[in-house]
Amino acid sequence: MHVRKQASVFLWAQWVIEAGLWFALMGLFRLLPIEWASGLGGWAMRQLGPLLSAHKTALINIKLVFPDLSAARSQKLALACWDNLGRIAGEFPHLNELRPFDEDGRVEVCGQEHLQAIIDSQKPAVLISGHFANWEVMAAAICQGGLPARVSFRHANNPWIDRSITRIRLAYGIPELSAKGGAGAKEMLEAMKLGQSVTFLNDQKFNQGIKANFFGQELKTAPGPARLALRFDAPILPVSIVRLPKARFRVNFHPPIQVSSHADRNLAIAETVEQINLFLEARIVRHPESWFWVHRRWPKETYKKPV
Repeated sequence: MHVRKQASVFLWAQWVIEAGLWFALMGLFRLLPIEWASGLGGWAMRQLGPLLSAHKTALINIKLVFPDLSAARSQKLALACWDNLGRIAGEFPHLNELRPFDEDGRVEVCGQEHLQAIIDSQKPAVLISGHFANWEVMAAAICQGGLPARVSFRHANNPWIDRSITRIRLAYGIPELSAKGGAGAKEMLEAMKLGQSVTFLNDQKFNQGIKANFFGQELKTAPGPARLALRFDAPILPVSIVRLPKARFRVNFHPPIQVSSHADRNLAIAETVEQINLFLEARIVRHPESWFWVHRRWPKETYKKPV
């Protein structure tokens, strides 16, 4: 009991320090114009990122996807990833300034006809994407585009930071959020029953998922989007985002992904997941500088090898 109480005290102290740093950074970024905040965040993470253990993770991931890339270019790509993550932090308190669909906003929207077709059908859809550029902007474009949608998200480990992030998301136009996990999955299911669309970032490892090909290897992948699409006979609408200069973005709504019509439901889910992964692969290859390379997407033993 004493050990458990001591561990709780240490965890609480860690949360206090993390939250103090978070609110100090958000306060600083909020005081700066968005372009300055984005630039400062990018510069800071280019200095800090290579010192973290996640830098090795990024280099291993890059080698797996681009085996012929030189060490120098791999380092440059990893730095670009850190730059992007720092810019996301700098832009976070300014998200309400981005305003997708506004003429004076900072977000171009392409392929809006694909989103409008879903809205006009008055039926729910499954929207999928990955951790590209500033994915927070992508969620705003979906919800502010006129499509009633519930957005999946992962809770931050620190409860104070988590509440802060949730408040910012609600303020810039994400009306309904569902945490990843069992309860969130039920909320997504109920949302689709009520005719709401749902959104997922489907490029990360999911230990309870099914094996699906991702850059030539069978990796555990979340089947939730495919299952919901098959259950509700709903289209899967892929979305991507590209970072432009000066804290501007382009959100792309792509043509729907073909949902498998295989008679065997398990095979239909697997084939649909493969199609989703192919879309994600294409986006990563096209804009590798803004993907979330620091995530351990491959099996644990992969990261025990030297870079």
